[in-house]
Amino acid sequence: MNENRTNGRKGAAILFIIFALLFFVLFARFLVIQITGKADGHSLKNEALQKYLRTDVLEATRGTIYDHRGTVIAEDTTSFTLAAILDSSMTTNPKKPKHVTDPERTAKVLAKYIDMEPDEIEKRLRNKQAFQVEFGKYGRDLPNRVKKKIEEEKLPGIIFLRDSKRFYPNGKFASHLIGFTQKVEEKKGNQVIQRTVGQMGIEKAYEKYLEGKNGKIQYKSDLWGYLLSDKKQMIQEPDDGDKIYLTIDTKIQTFMEDALNEVEKQYKPGKAFAIVADAKTGKILAMGQRPSFHPDTRVGLGENWSNDLVEYSFEPGSTMKIFTVAAAIEEGVFHPNELYKSGRYKVGTVSIRDHNGGEGWGDITYLEGVQRSSNVAMANLLEKMGPDVFRQYLDDFHFGQRTGIELPNEGKGTILYNWPIEQVTASFGQGTTVTAMQLIQAATAVANDGEMMRPYIIDRIIDDKTNKAVMENNPKKVGEPISKKTAEKTRDVLKSVTTSEHGTGQIYQIQGYEVAGKTGTAQMPNPNGGYLRGSSNHIFSFLGMAPAKDPQLIVYVAVAQPKLDGESGSVPVSKIFNPVMRNSLQYLNIKPQQTPAMKTIELKDFTNERIAEVEKELKAKKIKPVIVGTGSKVTGQSPEAQSFLLQGEKVILQTDGKATMPDMENWSLRDVMKAANLIGLKVSYAGEGYVASQNIKPGTPIKKGQKLILKLITQKEKSLLDQQEKEQQKKAAEQEIKEANEEKQQTDENQE
Repeated sequence: MNENRTNGRKGAAILFIIFALLFFVLFARFLVIQITGKADGHSLKNEALQKYLRTDVLEATRGTIYDHRGTVIAEDTTSFTLAAILDSSMTTNPKKPKHVTDPERTAKVLAKYIDMEPDEIEKRLRNKQAFQVEFGKYGRDLPNRVKKKIEEEKLPGIIFLRDSKRFYPNGKFASHLIGFTQKVEEKKGNQVIQRTVGQMGIEKAYEKYLEGKNGKIQYKSDLWGYLLSDKKQMIQEPDDGDKIYLTIDTKIQTFMEDALNEVEKQYKPGKAFAIVADAKTGKILAMGQRPSFHPDTRVGLGENWSNDLVEYSFEPGSTMKIFTVAAAIEEGVFHPNELYKSGRYKVGTVSIRDHNGGEGWGDITYLEGVQRSSNVAMANLLEKMGPDVFRQYLDDFHFGQRTGIELPNEGKGTILYNWPIEQVTASFGQGTTVTAMQLIQAATAVANDGEMMRPYIIDRIIDDKTNKAVMENNPKKVGEPISKKTAEKTRDVLKSVTTSEHGTGQIYQIQGYEVAGKTGTAQMPNPNGGYLRGSSNHIFSFLGMAPAKDPQLIVYVAVAQPKLDGESGSVPVSKIFNPVMRNSLQYLNIKPQQTPAMKTIELKDFTNERIAEVEKELKAKKIKPVIVGTGSKVTGQSPEAQSFLLQGEKVILQTDGKATMPDMENWSLRDVMKAANLIGLKVSYAGEGYVASQNIKPGTPIKKGQKLILKLITQKEKSLLDQQEKEQQKKAAEQEIKEANEEKQQTDENQE
């Protein structure tokens, strides 16, 4: 018995000691945590803070791309998606409901702002299974002004999901130059973040300037994520992307896009590309190519990812003769009235032939040889200069070297000059390859009195916060391969190519302006070796400058493998060069020799001005006002203030009255989009060219979001329809006269 008691006491003592030790350990642990504020290496204070600290991203706006006059080419726009919360559990205070409480009233109000019937909206709002609903395409991409109007209605449960998208207001417009963006997902810790990243062109090359840096907002919240009453928050403002101003002129680029569209439609070339440059500075005012793509939808991108104007190296053909002639004049071996034997020229066992099968034109002057684009003339000039001398001129004109234009993947071409035959063919543009940008740079030496200017596309980059330039380009001379006197003589020779009876460039004459330039027809290499056969398997081109005496613009156009119907290859090239050069010279108010230049008008802000007065002012300046609405004051305009227009162009004026549909017959798609963007119409069209019909009748009241369906036809199709209509009217009139005569004859017979 005593032994059991003794054992019991021992056991109790042991248990007491064990529990005492456990209590001591727990107490010691508690003291350590209390004193250090840490458990298992984690700061408990920070853990608690993180539990109730919320961080939201403040998204930076991607930098805007402008033309050199400040017209937007690419920008981020904020759009909103309309949504409705249906779950009643979201409402904690019945006086301030957070869900839709009256579906019928909500539907009627929303129907005023989105293109859906009230019944259809109400049906969605009565979906008892859904926590939240959206309204499909009708509730997406809502502009800020519509969002504000809906918010003013104070509808419970109606919310807006904010989004930003890259917007290219001009559509298919210098697309390979500008590029496009795409949203990509990146993991940062446990978070998946979406970034907008440039994929090609300026958007990709200048990503570090355009992308911006997101900010953030941190705040303390309760268990459910609501901001606590003290409202303490820390905001780190986003750093928006920088503004990039290009040297591109939107108006000149539009001239080019229109001309490329026409040639693409009519001749379906394998490639077509063109550049307009300021002859004095090297600024690139326009550059475009076909095939191209729409940067918003990327339709057409699969056909060609390359910017052909800087990446594509090709044999230039006879446009290279410009620089052979310039070198020969500089070396004093070009005598325009000196005779030579045309037709053939022997290089070892190889015979160089003129383009008429080697028949030539007998003994002709070197000036006529240039006008006729004689290969033999160039071979003789090379012999007079010496191959080593001409090779130095190729270097002086910077062939075989990148121009350094601010665009990715620039090609440099190849000077093929190892053997005598290669040296001769290089003098007339065969074998050696160049880029279009190299030809433009070299041509500035001829146009600019011997001073060769570096081509550039970036005018300046402006910091979004400081509004100061972080990068600025100025005209830069990169060489002086020929003298001023040589440049003047070369231009005189090139002018005769377009004006003389033998000139291959007669088709490039422009009324009122003298054009100096040179045609080119280059064979296209066969991937299996040699050259492709067939009359269409060439690159047809023209490198021209105007006015010839003192060039202000240089335009290079090339069209590869056009589908010709008995026409020469110069025809599709001229259908790009001529309208682009003529319209650009007139737009820039460069004085012609004969015809008056079109005046450029800068628009002012007409907001709140009386319609009658604005109409009078615009008509006096020969601008066509188009009134949208029944009000008496201007509330909006397109184009915006400080835009430049040519005489005869349209300005769309929105009034404070009810919007009405204008008559768009014969409007260009560009003018249609001006009006549609201002009014808020959604445009769908079929065909190309000008408006032939519209689904909304002129004068009909319209509302934002309404769909406008158009049928477009070309001028050729319109002329054909007009002719058919005239013939029908003529037949109808003849039939009417015939019937009248028959009726009269019948009346006379009855009277007898």
